[in-house]
Amino acid sequence: MPEEAEFYGKHGEPRKYDSSFKGPIQNRSCTDIVCCIIFIIALLGYFAVGILAWSQGDPRKVIYPTDSRGQFCGQAGTPLEKKGMLFYFNIMKCASPMVLLEFQCPTTQMCVETCPDKFLTLVKAYTNTKDFDYYKTFCKEGVTNKMGIPEILKQGLCPAMLTPSKPFTRRCFPALGLKGGLITVGNNSHFDDGSGTMRDAKDLVDGVKNATVVMEARQVVMKIFEDYTKSWYWILIGLVIAMLTSLLFIVLLRFLAGIMVWVMIVMVILVLGYGIFHCYMEYAALKGEAGANVTLQEIGFQTDFTVYLQIRQTWLAFMIILAIVVVVIILLLIFLRKRILIAIALIKEASRTIGHVMCSLFYPLFTFLLLAIVIAYWGVTAVFLSTSNQPIYKVFNETICDHSRKTCEPANYSISMEKTQCPESECLFAFYGGETAYHKYLIGLQFYNVFLFFWCANFVTALGQMTLAGAFASHYWAFNKPDDVPAFPVFSSLGRSLRYHTGTLAFGSLILSIVQIIRVLLEYLDHKLKGAHNKCTKFLLCCLKCCFWCLEKFVKFINRNAYIMTAIYGNNFCTSAKNAFFLLMRNMIRVAVLDKVTDFLLFLGKLLIVGLVGIFAFFFFSGRVKAFEDTAPHLHYYWVPILTVVVGSYLIAHGFFSVYAMCVDTLFLCFLEDLERNDGSAERPYLMPENLRKILNKKNKTEPAE
Repeated sequence: MPEEAEFYGKHGEPRKYDSSFKGPIQNRSCTDIVCCIIFIIALLGYFAVGILAWSQGDPRKVIYPTDSRGQFCGQAGTPLEKKGMLFYFNIMKCASPMVLLEFQCPTTQMCVETCPDKFLTLVKAYTNTKDFDYYKTFCKEGVTNKMGIPEILKQGLCPAMLTPSKPFTRRCFPALGLKGGLITVGNNSHFDDGSGTMRDAKDLVDGVKNATVVMEARQVVMKIFEDYTKSWYWILIGLVIAMLTSLLFIVLLRFLAGIMVWVMIVMVILVLGYGIFHCYMEYAALKGEAGANVTLQEIGFQTDFTVYLQIRQTWLAFMIILAIVVVVIILLLIFLRKRILIAIALIKEASRTIGHVMCSLFYPLFTFLLLAIVIAYWGVTAVFLSTSNQPIYKVFNETICDHSRKTCEPANYSISMEKTQCPESECLFAFYGGETAYHKYLIGLQFYNVFLFFWCANFVTALGQMTLAGAFASHYWAFNKPDDVPAFPVFSSLGRSLRYHTGTLAFGSLILSIVQIIRVLLEYLDHKLKGAHNKCTKFLLCCLKCCFWCLEKFVKFINRNAYIMTAIYGNNFCTSAKNAFFLLMRNMIRVAVLDKVTDFLLFLGKLLIVGLVGIFAFFFFSGRVKAFEDTAPHLHYYWVPILTVVVGSYLIAHGFFSVYAMCVDTLFLCFLEDLERNDGSAERPYLMPENLRKILNKKNKTEPAE
């Protein structure tokens, strides 16, 4: 027919019958060799960047606090090994707005063994030998009893006063308290600042606040780390439960696919319904509670996330989100009710295929291992690159000075021009940087590290997709199942993928990595221009981010199907992508009906596992169930293990169900090719399973008529 000829002309010719075709072609050649060579060179460059970073970097800059000389407090094997605390000469100078810009207080900082535990001024300590000996532990070297107080203060050798302090993230901060509605330090609301002036204790608040602006995040991280040390074994138990639940679902799908799909649908709706009920009960319980009606906007960001759970608006938001999800799922089920039967048939065939290729269920463990290596290498390299800068010293001065905030050299600063012109100035450590060629291109090396991380991670994922596709395709095209299926289909497919198609995998993952790195750059640009760009540029950036998000999804879809075609026919990336795309375009209705409905059902399975394990983790770690009160660990943030278990459960469920999803996608393409290659005659019988033929109204002519 002319319409059919025109249609096929636009979307390629349908696949012709080939009597010699028995599944994945064995006699194949290497594909995309140029991209394979580029990928190998890029990997060698990546290793070179790692070696360079490890030789130049110093992670101690992240671990230990740094004094005004750029030395690490508490570092083992150094004279400061026993001096693990950082002490500020005048914490009130940290109230300067410049602290928020440079993350450095304009006051001398030195390493000490312990924080001061009492009030003491230099004037008072100077009159008592015992007090002065104690005071000198918080002074620079070279202070003696023969030196006068004016000389000591002029050279900046000692602080003018000491205040009772407590260590916080290895830094000494005033021990502030609250007494009778007044802010106190050391049980006193006023203190002598060392110059004879009595100051209010609340003057210390701004200094402490700005000095801790960078430390608050570290405090949260330390609490989270402590929570992990207390709950790690319970987290592992939760993840094991998630793995066993996922495995149970897979086994049940193998034998009861139809029943399990409907059970999954009902269970997901019930779990989400319980979530809505629980959120409503929490919302109602907070009615009339003091402070419960505060809005999220008013409370702002809090490091203690449990604060948000005491606000009614939080539970209302959760309830609305869950209700929307339930409504969307129900509407989709109503509109897709007739298509679910076909999707169930495809899932049954996927279950049968996985039953004959059981080792495919364990392949995600290999993928996780490779991804863990890639992530670890990227993380370690990033840390070493970010800590490979040199210490930069700047001029700090309380009064007006032309040289303020300019770089300086601490070794000869006392005789420098800057010191002469600004006698009260000091040359203090500011941050880590550098002016050498290596430091100038450091941002480029970080960019290369991120880009190769994306490329390697996408390559590992692509390798898993092509390996599983080759194994499942060999089962589909076997005329006599399972006798004609290779003995080790997964290992055979993995060998073919690495031996012949490393270049194809590198090509597809390179395209995806370029799109992802552009998205990262757009996010970075948006962050840098936040508050500076107008509505027009804001709208433009939003459109670009949306377009590249859609492009990334499209590239992932094309890559996935291209890898399936490469695994079957051994063609290069472009040819495989074109053939897969045209095959899908020739069967657009079936793509929308079968493939996406099946993906939706598998997503519901993942959602159910995450919901069940998440609810169990919530009741266990939050202590809401009395039976678990004594067993559950006492934590700073009980949401830490809950979130870890939920995310881990999703990754585990995704790992198991990704095998199913890849099997369905592979069988779907094979099924489309089967319809084009064969016509059901005795010479060209359909290889699709009988139940799928019945649903599609197809049958082999050798079958008896009903």
